[in-house]
Amino acid sequence: MAAIARWCIKHRLVAVLLWLVALGGVGTSAVVAGSAYSNDYEVPGTESGRATALLERGFHGLGGDSDTIVWHTDKGSVRADAVERRMTAMLDKVAELPGIATVTSPYGDTRGQVSEDGHTAYATVTFHEQADDIPEAQARALVDTAKDAADESLSVELGGSAVALTEAPGGHIAEVVGVAVAAVVLFLAFGSLAASALPIATALVSVGIAYSGIVLLGHLMTVADFAPMLGMLVGLGVGIDYALFIVTRHRRGLKRGLSVAEAAETAVATTGRAVVFAGATVCIALLGMLILRLSFLNGVAIAASLTVVLTVAASVTLLPALLSLIGMRALSRRERRTLAEHGPQPELPTGFAARWSAFVERHPKLLGIVAAVVMGVLALPTLSLHLGTSDQGNGPDTATTRQAYDLIADGFGPGVNGPLTLVAGLDGADDRVALDQLPAALTATKGVASVSPVTYNSSGDTAVLTVVPDSSPQSKATSELVDRLRTDVLPAAESGTSLDVHVGGVTASYDDFAEIIIGKLPLFVGVVIALGCLLLLLAFRSIGIPLKAAAMNVAAVAGAFGVVVAIFQWGWGSELLGLGSAGPIEPFLPVIMVSVLFGLSMDYQVFLVSRMYEEWLETGDNRRAVRVGLAETSRVINSAAVIMIAVFLAFVLSGDRVIAMFGIALAAAVALDAFVLRTLLVPALMHMLGGANWWLPKWLDRLLPRISIETPECREAADARGKIPAQRVTAVTAAAASAVEERDDDVRDIAG
Repeated sequence: MAAIARWCIKHRLVAVLLWLVALGGVGTSAVVAGSAYSNDYEVPGTESGRATALLERGFHGLGGDSDTIVWHTDKGSVRADAVERRMTAMLDKVAELPGIATVTSPYGDTRGQVSEDGHTAYATVTFHEQADDIPEAQARALVDTAKDAADESLSVELGGSAVALTEAPGGHIAEVVGVAVAAVVLFLAFGSLAASALPIATALVSVGIAYSGIVLLGHLMTVADFAPMLGMLVGLGVGIDYALFIVTRHRRGLKRGLSVAEAAETAVATTGRAVVFAGATVCIALLGMLILRLSFLNGVAIAASLTVVLTVAASVTLLPALLSLIGMRALSRRERRTLAEHGPQPELPTGFAARWSAFVERHPKLLGIVAAVVMGVLALPTLSLHLGTSDQGNGPDTATTRQAYDLIADGFGPGVNGPLTLVAGLDGADDRVALDQLPAALTATKGVASVSPVTYNSSGDTAVLTVVPDSSPQSKATSELVDRLRTDVLPAAESGTSLDVHVGGVTASYDDFAEIIIGKLPLFVGVVIALGCLLLLLAFRSIGIPLKAAAMNVAAVAGAFGVVVAIFQWGWGSELLGLGSAGPIEPFLPVIMVSVLFGLSMDYQVFLVSRMYEEWLETGDNRRAVRVGLAETSRVINSAAVIMIAVFLAFVLSGDRVIAMFGIALAAAVALDAFVLRTLLVPALMHMLGGANWWLPKWLDRLLPRISIETPECREAADARGKIPAQRVTAVTAAAASAVEERDDDVRDIAG
């Protein structure tokens, strides 16, 4: 690390130029190539996946995205001649648009597409392609053509996945707000405009390259459309924080009298090690999603990991180059004046940080119980977690998709917004007879509002029918209906024949996706925890540290999910925050959030415990190690947490429900991690466990390779202590202990 820092400092202009060239080159390539995101939740081999494949083979052109055009009038009827002529002409124009496969009008032989009161009607528009493959221009043409038919007495709204492409949030308000808040916090922490600008500049360059790289990655593999925003969310948070830790160490070196180059090199060689290690834990947690073998999540994992790798690389290469460029301006004017007048001064933990550290040392049991109770209460809502599809009924009131959803729900019932598609493969007359009897059985099934007639393809080997539930797509009752059809109704209809009926549709696809994730979630969480514990075991040579970290990470994740469930699923404050009405949690959210939250939780564990570990190696005194480590790191950890929370919460302004879930979950996890777990529960437990924190069997110590995140001086001190029997204290050890005690007294005096 020191060699890397020296090169970047010596060739600082070259280092900065290389990063800027990379930013410009990758960004230009992304603009030229364009985006190619995909939100395909279907998993090959699932029931819904087989239904989609069979529908595409038997009814070519009907396997594309299906959208709706809804029109409503408060006066008169949609069956009026003037309304029918106007809307029929509009539907004829829609049928001629590029990308449109079929248009099903409510006028003619079609039944059920006009409400009973005659005030609302809808047409179904089917594209040739799925929504992910539909250009936004085609969706925009559909919206514009349909909206042209509206007037003062007739409202026209549109719903569906393709239409939603025209409502994608634009601009970067969330990022601007998050960065602005981070800049204020950094300036308050450093008192230097130059120093506070460096973490932001480093994060913006690395995240900018990563964002463009994710756009290019979408051409090589399946990448969800929210992956760039998620990468930016994580990248800005960890990027600013990593740079903050290094700049803080650099400033400390300057105050101790080191030159600019020496201070920057020392900062990268010490704190930079912890940054690299913390970044590695985040990437390992993110890449743990690969074991699920779901293409949709593979792209998210690689995209987010790419962002973290680039932020770490920028922190240990670009940042030292920038630090050498600004020189002593990393300190405020007052700090530079004090250094010039009084020379280097010992920097002892002062103020609230020192007092809090001493307070935790005096009351570890009480504070540990309080922290555990707080985490337990916040985690309780997690027990009622319901995975499912939030629909367009959760969108803003002004969105055309939300208005179309409400018009259909009011006029036809909530289930029309999420019908189930039953697709059957036929082989002989017996299959056809059995299928013709199926609508009657479906109509009598609990939870079914209506059933369409059976439609056969031209060759007669495939048939399709639509089942409309009496509940909304996001309702648990609809998921229960899917299970009821698959386990009871359809097997009874297929009995004694070769008939093979599959249940598909958006709700069924989400249910299948959620079921696969839930089935693999224990393995995934176990692997992520095991790998994280292994890294901490190698770094801190201790059994207790990794086990406590795993328990704290689980607590942080559970608490964060409790907050998400309360806000998004229970609806506590969701309307007030502009996040729409209550609904289920997206099926993929737990996996992505576990990955990200485990990684971020490890960050603070590494930065806190690494300082305690340094002190433990130097002195062998656990109480002192915990007290000094907490006193010296709590302030910077809290500052970093405030920055990360501000960045994450700013993404609630994105207007995207999924991104808002990510932002609130990450903000809640960081807040709990920094202010409850790492600065309260962890030090309290470490005080209670004493020297057992650092216990490692000798045979295991010999087997494990060494990963050094501490300074060489600390390791040499530990090796020297290890050669002296515990029963005998030499004069050198006694002198060192005396010096340590004197410094301890200074800290206690300041804390008091």
